[in-house]
Amino acid sequence: MLRFCEEGIYNVNAKEGAVLNRIKDFTTGPIVSQLVRLALPIMGTSFIQMTYTMVDIAWLGRLGSAAVAAAGAASFFVWLGNALALNTKIGAEVGVSQSIGAGLIDKARTFASTSLTVALALALVYGVFLFTAAPLLIGFFGLNPSITLNGVNFLRIIAFGAPFIFLNATFTSVYNATGQSKIPFVINLTGLLFNMVLDPLLIFGIGLPKMGVAGAALATTLSQGVVTALFIYEITGPRKLFNHFRILVIPQWHFVKLILKRGFPASLQNSLFAFFSMNLARIAAEWGHIGVTCLSIGSQIEAVSWNTALGFSTALSAFVGQNYGAQKVHRIKRAYFSTVGVLGVWGMLVGVLFVVFGDIIFSLFLSEPLAIEQGAIYLRILGFSQLFMVLEIASAGAFTGIGRTLPPSIQSITLTGARIPLAMALTATSLQLSGVWWSITLSSICKGILLPLLFLYVLRRMMYAPRNNVSI
Repeated sequence: MLRFCEEGIYNVNAKEGAVLNRIKDFTTGPIVSQLVRLALPIMGTSFIQMTYTMVDIAWLGRLGSAAVAAAGAASFFVWLGNALALNTKIGAEVGVSQSIGAGLIDKARTFASTSLTVALALALVYGVFLFTAAPLLIGFFGLNPSITLNGVNFLRIIAFGAPFIFLNATFTSVYNATGQSKIPFVINLTGLLFNMVLDPLLIFGIGLPKMGVAGAALATTLSQGVVTALFIYEITGPRKLFNHFRILVIPQWHFVKLILKRGFPASLQNSLFAFFSMNLARIAAEWGHIGVTCLSIGSQIEAVSWNTALGFSTALSAFVGQNYGAQKVHRIKRAYFSTVGVLGVWGMLVGVLFVVFGDIIFSLFLSEPLAIEQGAIYLRILGFSQLFMVLEIASAGAFTGIGRTLPPSIQSITLTGARIPLAMALTATSLQLSGVWWSITLSSICKGILLPLLFLYVLRRMMYAPRNNVSI
């Protein structure tokens, strides 16, 4: 049983008027143009974050596939950190957007401050864990000693950047929820430019000591620190988003509970997703470090379609959140179908490119013939799942907007977890290493069919439920 909004009255104090000029209202006006204007900067931000890793891989690829494997093994734990950051990222996104939709700006501000405070606490714990457990974590993959050592050094440097990763994700979600998605885009773009300059300097020792794989980690950590500093200046400086805003506060348990309740399912889902992917990488490592290299680079290439879908999904979440708070279900329905239509076309296009040009795309990152051959096979197999993957991501964003993050999480955990036994079974056949890639594609197809059907069921219940009381 869900209610649209407990407070339900759009009433804003006069002192908040100047702030409201920076907060965009999605409860009125043309739907498609609002979604596109909000989604494009979010997509740009997602691509920037993806490019951090791709730039690292492009430079490390010049050192060989072993260097890529070392960074790739460590990157799974960066992925896990991003998954844990979803606790506050999603919690802030839902809390801020729904509060704005109901006209409760003070409440939106409290959600933002509390989310940032909790994010920093989680980051400090995770950073200490990464630094301490790095040898055990990288040793899990069973790579040769030199690759393992490089992976450990990479991960320990990244551990110092954990607060930046968590805070930047939460800052981004706060701005997206208020419709100010251009600001995170510009700030993250600045960080990327720093990373692009620092990578070759630190990896190859141009004017500085040569650090190799560790140089890529240091470049990323320093660049993320720049992003955090810019966010702090933006949200507390002359162009502040909220009046009387404080980044760190003494958390009120009521808000902490709501934030974690909304964010935990998605965080658990993505954390287990990272864990499942680590196990797939370990299975792939039975064919040598080439298997880990292909999975690391291939997943970054696939992020082209994933991040596009995520941009629209995040925009849809903010749009749905405001309209859910304002009790405008008809706008939610139109926004969902518009998003699915756009992403459906995109997913099919990317799928065709992967199937037809997989070898050419993969050769942009490595020159080793065996790695290119296996990487092309990865992309061709994953090409068949791209349409279904983007449909799943869009539907997850819609569920997030109405505050129901549990259904997509349960489905994703179940079907993504099924990849491990499926991969073990398929690799025992003549498919060998390709069986790992087929386990990913088959599960994505299932998720992309089931989750949209589930949201359509929920949407239908919302359409015909009493205005202030929706039972789903």
